[in-house]
Amino acid sequence: MVRMVLLPSLGPFHILHPRYNAATVLAILEAQAPSALYLASHSPEGLEGGAWREEDPLLFHLLPWAEERGIPVVALDGEAHLKGEAEAFRQALAQHPLGARHLERMGAFDEALLALLRRPLTPEVLADRAFWEEVQGVYRGFAEAFGEGPATGFRARRMARVAEALRGKEGAVVADFLDYPFLLKALPGATFPPHTPTEKERVRALLDRAWQLKEEDDWAALLQGLLEVGTPEALFLSAQIYLAAGQWEDALALMEEVFRMDFQHPGYLPGYVLARFGQLLDLSGQRERALRAYRGVLALSFAPEEARAIALAGLRTPFRL
Repeated sequence: MVRMVLLPSLGPFHILHPRYNAATVLAILEAQAPSALYLASHSPEGLEGGAWREEDPLLFHLLPWAEERGIPVVALDGEAHLKGEAEAFRQALAQHPLGARHLERMGAFDEALLALLRRPLTPEVLADRAFWEEVQGVYRGFAEAFGEGPATGFRARRMARVAEALRGKEGAVVADFLDYPFLLKALPGATFPPHTPTEKERVRALLDRAWQLKEEDDWAALLQGLLEVGTPEALFLSAQIYLAAGQWEDALALMEEVFRMDFQHPGYLPGYVLARFGQLLDLSGQRERALRAYRGVLALSFAPEEARAIALAGLRTPFRL
């Protein structure tokens, strides 16, 4: 293994990139067999308390992978709480009589960054330092306009301290999209290894596509691919397609099958499964079973907000199409 691998996390945007999805990151790490996994953009408290669940879906895949292999995971951002200053800064501007103009300028920077995140991102693109110079250029314009401090969540200061903590270390580092360029500059010996696509990456891309189901998608082809994969997540997404097509009986039959499987991973899946299962049971007139499913969502140590909202609504009123 090279001494240090440095990989960017795209957060919720991984789902848009079939060539750099969660399975891609795991495949790169698997090939490098790191002695430790360092999280540059999370605090030890946030990692322990699960605050990452709402901001970094990649960890739903990274953490079980590391645990299974006995690889220690170390969160390095001792000042991650300062990230909230950026949102507080925007809220303060929104309340100021002259703040609208500044918020409009902020929005222009946001759009420029989103445009970069929505480009087709592959390992080859992300290994190219020219791409990160472009990202840093947008960020630099923002920092010059609004100040490097509360407006940026003290990003430069936080990453300087993370870089210092990483000096002399070996292993793999994963950093948020906007944190990554700072570490790339501070750790010139860190590398982004070459990568050959894997079957797991293709499967993950199929699942990600199904999570974003759109009217113009080829639903039949998606459904066929998901049924061939046959994992709990794939069958859940197949049921979603059936329900979207109005075939709730077929959806329920699939969900009954999922319910007999181990659907604990990824960690966001149990909440969605139980919430949707409750709705389908309601449609079939099985109210008592539906109520148990909804209560199951609320009893989980973690369930996505959408799943919790479905469960709370279902407890009040039986679901109807």
